[in-house]
Amino acid sequence: MKELRIRTLAGLFVVAGVLSWAGARLWDSLGTLPSVPVAAPIVLGAIAAILLATALSLRARLKAQRERVPGAKGVDPMMAARAVLFGQASALVAALVSGMYGGTGLFLVLERADVPARGNQALYAGLSVVAGIGVIAAAVFLERVCRLPEDHDDDHPPAATA
Repeated sequence: MKELRIRTLAGLFVVAGVLSWAGARLWDSLGTLPSVPVAAPIVLGAIAAILLATALSLRARLKAQRERVPGAKGVDPMMAARAVLFGQASALVAALVSGMYGGTGLFLVLERADVPARGNQALYAGLSVVAGIGVIAAAVFLERVCRLPEDHDDDHPPAATA
């Protein structure tokens, strides 16, 4: 499994933001722009909390296992791999969704600031971006917690192949 790259997530965020901003301009010129849901930052915040709780739990269990604490519960490698996979998928989706809400929020602030109802929509979009960044941070932390230690076996060089 490959590690998450912050550059990839930032690229997804920027591309989604630019496309969303352009789409919001087009949609607004053709009619009325749909509103930003109030639940967007709440859902993203809940995902960030779940990822953070998973990371903290796994970190405590791995520490107890390393220190050979009596009665310590081990970590199933498949469960850790699934947690990392969930974190990576969540981070990718959060980068896209945050970029989308960031572009829409930027459009609302720059071009629709005179409409009072759109001010609340811009706030929800901004909170969604912050919550999305929280998801990404929690996913990166979870990935770091579940990283395997490097194998520094210099005593035995790799076998030569024919």
